[in-house]
Amino acid sequence: MALETARLYLLSPVLRVAEDLPIGLAEVLASGDIACLLVKVATSDAGSAKKIIQKIEEIAQPQGVAVIIEGDGELALRTNADGLHLSTGLNNRLRDELKSHQPKRSVGISGLKGRDDAMEAGEAGVDYLMFGEPAPDGYVPPVAQTIERAEWWAGIFNIPCVAYAHHLADVAAVSATGADFVALGEAVWSDKRGPAMAIQEAQKLLQPLPDR
Repeated sequence: MALETARLYLLSPVLRVAEDLPIGLAEVLASGDIACLLVKVATSDAGSAKKIIQKIEEIAQPQGVAVIIEGDGELALRTNADGLHLSTGLNNRLRDELKSHQPKRSVGISGLKGRDDAMEAGEAGVDYLMFGEPAPDGYVPPVAQTIERAEWWAGIFNIPCVAYAHHLADVAAVSATGADFVALGEAVWSDKRGPAMAIQEAQKLLQPLPDR
């Protein structure tokens, strides 16, 4: 009997107004087993930001896709978001956000510099860690580094981890690490066949999770 596979974790494009939402988002989210949609909002206007999240919630949550807001704890509190994602690594803000959002919302973290940071985040009580995600300047770590960190974490710790695949071709190797989730972003949105087809391909590439 085949073992379960990791679930997909989708990163949105940067959204500045509600009209920036990808066309056919509902179809994209229905194209695979997508657990979460990480929403990247880039606007200083609180009303516009809230409108973006509310529109996404209307599409994603009825499909069972959790809406995770990147970086903006206040926006998460003002909407029905399912979680908050901090992408700047460990800092003094982490514990405050954990107190503000848990247990109602999940809190995840990325931008971790190494194993010590990962373990410290786990001890602080985060709900998940992400490895291999693009840095704010666009730099993406080598996939070998993502694989090494995800294998290490998944093999020892119970807190879920997310491993980022920069290319669809990386999905099989990244999912074979035992990571609970495989994250995808630009590889989906820039696919010439359309993002729904990219999700379908990624779903087929997922490898069975190892026994734990």
